[in-house]
Amino acid sequence: MKLRPIVLVGLTTLLFVLFAALELGKAASSPETKCLKIGVVSVRKIFQDCKRNVKYRQEMIAERDKMEAELEKLSKEIDLDKAGLKTLKAGSQDYLSAVKEVLEKQGRLQAQQEYFKRQMDMREQAVIEQLFKDVVQATAQIAKDKGLDLVFEKSEPDLPASNSNELTLTISTYKVLYSAGCEDITDAVLAKVDAMGKP
Repeated sequence: MKLRPIVLVGLTTLLFVLFAALELGKAASSPETKCLKIGVVSVRKIFQDCKRNVKYRQEMIAERDKMEAELEKLSKEIDLDKAGLKTLKAGSQDYLSAVKEVLEKQGRLQAQQEYFKRQMDMREQAVIEQLFKDVVQATAQIAKDKGLDLVFEKSEPDLPASNSNELTLTISTYKVLYSAGCEDITDAVLAKVDAMGKP
């Protein structure tokens, strides 16, 4: 007696599943079903190859060289002042004045090193943020022009990794494993970013 309701529920469930599968099959074969058009873009390639980033890197190298020359000059002054301490009588007023000057220059050297580092970091962050915003904007425009529904970031992983943390980071950020059939719009986005011409 109890077996009959179980069989009925099973048959009803089977009929429901078959009906749902039939409806899904009709929907998939319907000419009205829209397939997504997907594109891919390599942000890493754009960052490496765009004219703005190349120019920025050249400016940063020149500025870093200038800063390092200033720091080196101050460092040599400190070394000379330290050598001069040996010619003075320890404990004399001249010796104490010279020690004070050396310590002040060392403090100035450390402050300038920290200032230059923060200045460079902040400039680099601002440039990268603006460049990424431009890449996103250019990608959206190119995708719209080409009628793409989705665009994924696709950069080749940088392997071999130098350590396990870097490998873990690479694995966790590498999302598109295969993209055959997807339109690669990297070059078009790169051209558009270069055309934006922002400093």
